[in-house]
Amino acid sequence: MNALTLQWHDAGQDKTQNIYEQQPSKNLGTVRIGRDPLRCDIILSHPTVSGLHVEIFFHHQQQRFYIRNLRSQNPPLINGRQLVQGEMPLTEGSSISLGQIKLNVTSVSTGSIPATILMPPDPPVNIGHHQYSPTPPAPPPGVYGLECPKCHKVSPGENLQIGCRWCGTSLAAAVSVLVGGN
Repeated sequence: MNALTLQWHDAGQDKTQNIYEQQPSKNLGTVRIGRDPLRCDIILSHPTVSGLHVEIFFHHQQQRFYIRNLRSQNPPLINGRQLVQGEMPLTEGSSISLGQIKLNVTSVSTGSIPATILMPPDPPVNIGHHQYSPTPPAPPPGVYGLECPKCHKVSPGENLQIGCRWCGTSLAAAVSVLVGGN
């Protein structure tokens, strides 16, 4: 699940809020931040914060969180740069200044599979009279495996984080298939 964590200090208290990709909000697909409790999901009490100041959303094609300015008269500062219009990506360590309130992005997690280092397959090794291949065998019949979206070979489910052993493609979009079941 894609999530971003904000931390800030407001009204004498340290606060933390997780923002999820598809969490319920007052404006579908975004989390709005400002002073107005009727229009905002995260309420800041400081008078220098606009009623409806910014919104944070997850951009599916870019696979990252962005912040959008909703207030031309009181633009936010993102990492010290004024965001007058448009959007800016947020990363772990980003700082967001809304008036005199500073919010920090303390973590960002996306559901993407980490990049894998692709190595050519090892050649088969002769052990005694048997030939051993380091390529993992297909799952035994009657169990579920992951069918690679590129080469269509079936890998064990444990390979989800590793990727396809044959062509290196991420298995995040793989189809779960029953191997040889009746």
